[in-house]
Parts: sequence; structure tokens; C-alpha cells
Amino acid sequence: MLPISPYEPEEGDPIILANLSCQVKFIFMFERSGELKVQKVVSGTCSGDISRTFGSYIGLGTEENSEIIVACIHHKFKRTAVASNTPSEILITVISRAGSDEVQGRRMSETARDSSKINKVTSMLGGRGGGGRGQRQNYADIPKTNEKLERFYTEQGFIPEEEREAFWEALRRDLPNSFRFTGSKGHALAVQEKLKSHYIPEITSIKYEGNFVEPPRPVPWYPDQLAWWMTTPKNVVRRFKPFASFQKFLVAETDVGNITRQEVVSMIPPLLIDVRPGMTVLDMCAAPGSKSAQLMELLHAGEEDAMRQVAQQVKEGKAGPEPMGPEGLNDDGRPTGLLIANDSDFKRAHMLVHQMKRLSSPNLIVTNHDATMYPSIRLPPLPEPDGKPQKNRYLKFDRILADVPCTGDGTARKNISVWREWGPANALGLHATQVRILVRALQMLKVGGRVVYSTCSMNPVENEAVVASAITRCGGSANVEILDCSNELPGLKRAAGVHTWKVMDREGRMYNSWKEVEEQREREGINRLGRIGEGMFPPTGENADLPLERCIRVYPHLQDTGGFFITVLEKKSEIRAKPEDSSKVIPKASIAALTEELDFKQKHGNGQPLEKLDALDDLVALDSEAQMEIDKNASVAEATHQVPYSATNQISPAKRDAEDMEDELPAKKAKLEDGTEVVLGDRPIHRPPPEAENPEVSDATPTPLPTETPQPDSTETKPQAPQKRKPGQPIEEPFKYLDPNNEELDPIFKFYEISERFPRDRFMVRNAQAIPTRTIYYTSALARDILMANEGHGMKFVHCGVKMFVKQDAQRPNVCRWRIQTDGLRILEPWVGPGRAVVLTKKETLRKLLVEMFPKVADDGWKDLGEIGERVRDIEMGCSILYVEPEENFSEHMVLPLWRSLHSVNLMLPKEDRRAMLLRIFNDEPQLLNITQQGTPQTSTPVTPAVEPTNEEDVSGMAPTEAEENALKHENLVLGEDQQEQVDARETWTKAGDEEDRFNTTV
Repeated sequence: MLPISPYEPEEGDPIILANLSCQVKFIFMFERSGELKVQKVVSGTCSGDISRTFGSYIGLGTEENSEIIVACIHHKFKRTAVASNTPSEILITVISRAGSDEVQGRRMSETARDSSKINKVTSMLGGRGGGGRGQRQNYADIPKTNEKLERFYTEQGFIPEEEREAFWEALRRDLPNSFRFTGSKGHALAVQEKLKSHYIPEITSIKYEGNFVEPPRPVPWYPDQLAWWMTTPKNVVRRFKPFASFQKFLVAETDVGNITRQEVVSMIPPLLIDVRPGMTVLDMCAAPGSKSAQLMELLHAGEEDAMRQVAQQVKEGKAGPEPMGPEGLNDDGRPTGLLIANDSDFKRAHMLVHQMKRLSSPNLIVTNHDATMYPSIRLPPLPEPDGKPQKNRYLKFDRILADVPCTGDGTARKNISVWREWGPANALGLHATQVRILVRALQMLKVGGRVVYSTCSMNPVENEAVVASAITRCGGSANVEILDCSNELPGLKRAAGVHTWKVMDREGRMYNSWKEVEEQREREGINRLGRIGEGMFPPTGENADLPLERCIRVYPHLQDTGGFFITVLEKKSEIRAKPEDSSKVIPKASIAALTEELDFKQKHGNGQPLEKLDALDDLVALDSEAQMEIDKNASVAEATHQVPYSATNQISPAKRDAEDMEDELPAKKAKLEDGTEVVLGDRPIHRPPPEAENPEVSDATPTPLPTETPQPDSTETKPQAPQKRKPGQPIEEPFKYLDPNNEELDPIFKFYEISERFPRDRFMVRNAQAIPTRTIYYTSALARDILMANEGHGMKFVHCGVKMFVKQDAQRPNVCRWRIQTDGLRILEPWVGPGRAVVLTKKETLRKLLVEMFPKVADDGWKDLGEIGERVRDIEMGCSILYVEPEENFSEHMVLPLWRSLHSVNLMLPKEDRRAMLLRIFNDEPQLLNITQQGTPQTSTPVTPAVEPTNEEDVSGMAPTEAEENALKHENLVLGEDQQEQVDARETWTKAGDEEDRFNTTV
């Protein structure tokens, strides 16, 4: 019998077992209608000594290099902790020994009554109960071969023959793990220092097979050593305890946003785009957001120092009335630039919000538009003299990143599906979309601005061919120049762009030029040539001398990375893009292509026949049975004047196979005036947000308008009714800015002694009534102007603004109910007066505040709070700011929100932030405690609610003031726990498929 204790793992948790090197997989299942369904699968790494993990112990006695699968069956459809004394649950383990295909099922709980379920589970896992035999496929066993892929790159010739073997060998190896330090530069360096001073020395002391293992090391070409990678094999990582503690560090810091897991080559484009503070930047295809985060960090570069210097000048009386600061940070040290991060997919746009919210920037807008047709963004018009009509103004960008959708064959080291699914048709289908995105980027760019075009593909059809086609459509190299970046990022090994390449058709035939394709077409028709276009081949004519060698190619074998392509373009003059020439593209066998041609002929008609109409027949060779069916249909139709039978004998679209649906080329639909839908071309499909029956507002409970509300000005756009949505699907509430004289702002500014230099015209709420009901956001001035100027003009804004103030219940009147949110504290802190300041200098005091939630202040509890005890005892109730000013052996400066309740204080940080700070600063993982009013520590998971008096006798003997105080103590505890729950809830709308993000739920 194997011992088991109550345990509920979370994704990413390191599972520590006794002297083992093995993997554990927890499979949580529930039973419904006699069937077992998988609810959740969680994996973890096992190594080292038996250790406590989340307050529970696991002890499994098995062999070295094993894989252990633990399955838990719940009879009730809800998540509960596994308890060995619960009769309604069965726990089994399946052990697969290294080098053996034996699969065993063992009962883990004596109270488990239905052993047949053990057999069901082991069968699902590839074996039979009671020691049956089974087989499971290993990731390493999946063949990394693809005949067409290998022939395509081998015959191209741009990979030198002497490097070809190394190229394919590298592409088949696993990709090294890599990560990047994020956030403000000062904080990133502090987290980096912990890695260098603590974890690296531990790892470098490990010996494996007589040699010291290679520790994580900085990426040589990334500035300030903020990017790191690790090439240590997984079997070594799993074997040694220091790697397990390093993994905990990575997971903890990633959860709170201090570290971003990102492939090394994908870090290159933001570094070459040369973003500086004050610029307007667009990321056209931004999700999941790692590159957007890099761009945002560059926009905020130098902000910390600039704000500190301006604040000091203001205190010394050296500041004038106008905003101060260096260029790009001349809003009293705050950046004046803007990043607009866009994604065409609604769900991916919200995943982007989740990634970017960790940076807490008021200079960010997230949109949801098709990048090929990204709309022009209005700016407020400038006043015209003599009452002349105002001219429309539109935003032009200093920098644009077009990291476009691609086939992704450069990701074959981490994406095993590339080997199985790669085909030449994928690149042929994407080429036109990629060109459209790049042309649209150049149209929206300022003269002198930069566009960086990048893909994670090595295929010239998606790379040099797209660059050449876009430049040709934009008027040639006189209007758009390819910049030479060979001197940028010294230390990055790269190859030059290519001038010659071949194009492969769906059949696998290779062509050197468009002329060869036309000759093939004349000989055999367009069978298997669909979508090949002239622009996919090396440029000819006046654009034949484009300096494509300035493009950057990164191959896997050069520096042990993935494959990547980057080109930096500069706009030399205004452009008027030429229309696409559909006559230079082999017709696609689709109604979309025919409709596209009809539309083109209508605008540029020359009397020529409809080539793509014939293409529908040319692509399908008729056989005898098909001809008989055509003849029969014709005779039936003529005789009965009815639709032929075969036309009514089609499979319903709803029943079509999912793979068939995936093979379809996406098409853009538009409604005509009569309401019918037509297909306009092969643009990506962008479905609107899903619908539901019970829409909810995002800003707590909607507040009704006052009975006497003045009528809005006729020029204002009436707020639209919320869209219907799925349960749990967010609704996009309008962005409404508060009047600077709003009655809620005055008491906030007075309570926190906020300087009058801090702008009051940038506070925003998310409800149509523009009433601050629960949350007040803060945005930059440019973001405000854009949101207001584009309201009602079709722009799909998903996110903007940083949470600055959140309304909080308080136990006494005359207490400011608006607390400063952690997200906005960094922006507001330099302008807050000393009246709400609490200064902490000792590590022991910080540790107490991190470990204990709601430590007591009343009843002499303040005496246990060290140097801040007297201050928190005397300060008024409400939100305060904790300044961590470290002494010796404690170097990290921090500013944190602190809530002073009637009888306690509480550091307003989510639990994952607390755990990450404890691990980073103290190298400790203590259990978080919730201190109740009786002073009894309770574990933080779950929080033990306060128990109300059960009858009047409990308080009848007390004096009125004592009874009131006890009631207030109880209220204080309940409110405090509510505060902590609100802080713990991540503010995000992220979803994975239709599944709500388990770790981050909307407040």
C-alpha cells in the first residue's frame, strides 16, 4: 500500500518526492452517467528529498527514472481536495518503469469500493488494471521528418552545403529554455541579481557524469543581460534539487510578471525597431504579447529617474507651471508616447490584455481589428482661425511592428506539429495576407518612421518575396528603403537575406520563375498551381536590384535558436499603394476568387473573360461517373423544372469534419444593401464576440442615471446597448472620462495630499453613465484624446488605462473609501504627500507583513510590528503607502499599498506576489497566515471566516461600547478578508479556448 495524504496540486507546482528522478502527472476526473471524464491534467517534476508542498506531504516509493500517473475520481462534479478517508473517492496510481511497457494499477485508498473504476482509469491511460500491459507514445519518438520540407530547403541552395547537416541536426533538437526579465529596469535588475547571486552558484556546483553542468547564462547580444537561456538537458534538470528550486523561482516570478518566458529569436524585432520614449508605436499582430511588452518597456525607459528628478525639483521650488522632463518624458517625467497593440482574434486580444496588464502602463491601448484593413485612428481636430471648418486629423505612427501570421517552420524545435503538417500550400495561402499587412503598415507610418517585418518562418515566399512585393506596390525603393542593421546587436549570429529562391507548388514541383509557372499552365492547366503568384518569385525589372541582402535570417544551427526572419524598413516619402493585380496570380478554386475577380473587373473592366470562373472546372478533372451525373442532372432539371437531386443530397455544413473546416481558406464576408452576404476575398476570418442572453457590466453594479440628468449635447454619440455574450464573456463597456471637478476626486486628492501638478483630466471609468461606481482608471493624455475622438466611429477598443483607485468599504464615516490600486501606485507615488506614508527599514518587519495577513494593531498588537508599529497605530484608517527603504543586507527599494483597518493592517498584495517576494528576498516559502481577531493564525487557503455570535446572550452581558467594539472588530475582519480576496483576484479577461483562466479571474 502506497501512502497518500490530502493534496491539491496547481499547474506548474514542483512536486518533491523521495530521492527520485521522475515525472508525476495528476489527472482529475469526474463521473457522469457511468462515464469517466477528465476535468484537469497537471504535471510536475519530482526530485530531491520528501518536502512539504502547499501544506501536504506526498510519499511514493518507486524506482529511479519512473513516470508516475496519479488519477483522482470525483463522484461530485466539483473540485475538492483528495482525502484518503472519503469513501466516495478512488485514488489510483499507474507506474510505468523506465525501459518497460508494463503499466500497473494499484488501489490507493482502503475505502475505495468500486475497483472497476481503477480498470477504467488504467485503460484510459494506456494500460489495464491490476498489472495489465500497455503502450504510450513518447514525445521523443515522434518522427521529425517531412519529405517536402527537407527537399524544399535542401534544393533552395541558400543554406551552404557544408552547413546543411548541422542545420537539420539543430532543427531536430529540442529548443533551449529562455526567459527575459521584465518590468521597470531597476526592478528587473534586482530580480536578475537574485538569479546571479543565489541560483547560479548552486547550479554550477552540480556534477553530472564527471562534468560540471552548464548553468543558465545571459544571451550575449541582449542589452544589460536581461535575457537568459539554459541548454541543460531535461534529464539532468529533473535529477538535481538546485534545478527544482530554480524552477520554483522562475514560476513564482513569471506569475507576478517579473519574468517572461520567451523564445530568444522573438526578442530580436523590438530591439531593432529603435523605440524611444515619446513615440507612437503600433504592434499589428500582437498576441500573445511578449514583443508588445518589450516595446512598452522601451517606451518607459528612463521614467523612474525622470519622475524622481522632477518630483525633487518641485519639492525644492525650482519647477515652473509647465510640465517638465527630458524629451519623450516631458509630462513631469511620465512618458508621452503610446503603444497600440492589436490582434484580429477576439480571444487572443484578451490574452494580450492579460500579458500587458502586468506592466501597468497608462500608455497602452489594445484593439481588435483585421491588420490587413486596420482603420485610420482619428485625433482631435486643431482649432481653425476665422471660424473655418475643422479638418480631420489621423494618427501616424513612428514605429510599427508587423510580426505577421506565418507557417512557423522556424519553430519546428518546439512545435512538433510542423514536421507532420508542413506543406507548400500553407505559405502560398499566407503570402497575400502578409503583403497586405505590410502595405497597410507602410501607409500608416510617418515619413522617416520604421516598420519591422518579421516571421518565424524561413521560407522566402513569406519573407523576401513579401518585402519585395510590398515595396513594389508602394512605389519602389525611392519611397521605402531596406535598412542595413548588420552593425546592430553585436554578438547575434545571422545570415544575409537571399536574392534567388524557388517556389514549390502543392504537388511538390519547384519553379525558378513566374515564366516557368505560366509554361506549366499552358501545358497542363492550373491543376495544383492554385494561389501561386508572380510576386512570390525574386523581383524583376526596375525592382530587381532591391538590397534584399540587408534582410536578416536567423538559422537554428548558427546560435542554437529557432529560425526567424527580420527586415527593417524606413519610409522615405508619402506613398499611394498600387492595387493588387489579380491577373498575376493563379486562380484559386473557390467562389471567393470568382467574386474577387468580378469586383476587380467591375472597377477595372477591360472586356476580358472571367478566368477564375473557368478555374473552378479546371481544378477538377472530370471522370466518367461525374459526367454521367451531370447528364442525369441536366435531364431531370429539364423534365421537371426542379433542382437536381444531387443538389439536395449534400452533407450539412454542421456535420462536416473538423479537418475539412481547417483546410478551408478563410474568406471575408460583407453584407450588401439587400442583406445578402458575399465573399470578398481570402482575408482572415474575424468573428465578433460570442453572444449570450444575460449581459453583465464590467464595473460592478450599474448605477442608474439621476432622475434629473441634463440632456447630452447633440454632437455626442449615444451609448450603445451592451452586446450579448456567453456566460463569463466580458462585455466591452465604453470608456468615459470624468470631469476634472468631479465630486469624487476632491476628497481623494485631499486625503492623499496629492500635488495639484498631477493631472485630473485623465481619470476614466468603464460605464456609459460616466459615474465612478467602483473603479477609477488613469490613462495618458494621448490615449484619452484617441478614445474620445473615436467614440462611435467603429474602432474596437478592448483595453486602456491603469486601475488607479478602487472603492473600498470602511467601518467609520469620514474615511476615504478609495484605495490606491497596486497597478497605479508607481505613477501616483511621487505626487502623494507625507500624511499617508509609512516607512519600513527592517527585513524582519517586511517578512511579517508578507507572511501574516491582517496582523493586529489594537490591543498592543502594534508592538509586534517593529519600526512601523507606532506609525500604523496613530495613522488614520484607510489606504497608506508603505515605503521600503532597506538597510544593510537588504537592497530592494519598493513602494507598496497598505490598508489600515480599525484593528489591523494589511499589505494589499495578491498571494502570488507575496510568495514571489518571500522567495526572492528571504529564500523562504512559509505558509501564509490569516490572523483573526482572536489572534489565532489560520492558513490562507482557505481563509477561515469569522464566526458571528449565535444568539443575543453572547453580547448581552457586555457594556454598549464593548458590544459595539466587538461588532466593529467582526466587521473589520470580514471586510479585511473581502479586501484580500479582491486583491488576490487577477484583473483579466484571459481565456484559453472556452475555458476560463484558472489563475486569473475577472474581479
